[in-house]
Amino acid sequence: MKQRKRIYYNAEQRRLIWDRYQRGDSAHDIARLFDRYHSSILGIIHKTGGVRPLEPKRSPTTLTLAEREDISRGLAASKSLREIARYLNRSPSTICREVNRHGGIKKYRASKADKVAWENAKRPKPCKLYGNKELCLIIAQKMESAWSPQQISGWL
Repeated sequence: MKQRKRIYYNAEQRRLIWDRYQRGDSAHDIARLFDRYHSSILGIIHKTGGVRPLEPKRSPTTLTLAEREDISRGLAASKSLREIARYLNRSPSTICREVNRHGGIKKYRASKADKVAWENAKRPKPCKLYGNKELCLIIAQKMESAWSPQQISGWL
């Protein structure tokens, strides 16, 4: 049997998959729309337990891509951070933190900063203990010394 080229579904295709699934169409019927096997559809559906994932939304206070582009253009035009903040009707500290967080005045790029901001906003976050063996050992020692979880968290 000939193996098909791997397909990565874009946001519109995923929306269509979920619409059809919620309407009651079978995975086989949905897969036929994309000339795929049903297993490629089931992977998407089973990843979230058969429940349609929420669309990612931003807080109204978060900088938008358009605002980040204005920051980038302002920096390229050698405007001060306060001038940029005044133009965007934002606090200068917000602009300063944004620029420093994403490379500084010389290396700031709006699209890259926006992509990083979306990645950093994803939930759930990994547990702090997950990748830190040293911290795990310290906590284990404190627990063996009969420290309570409240004492350990206070000490940390």
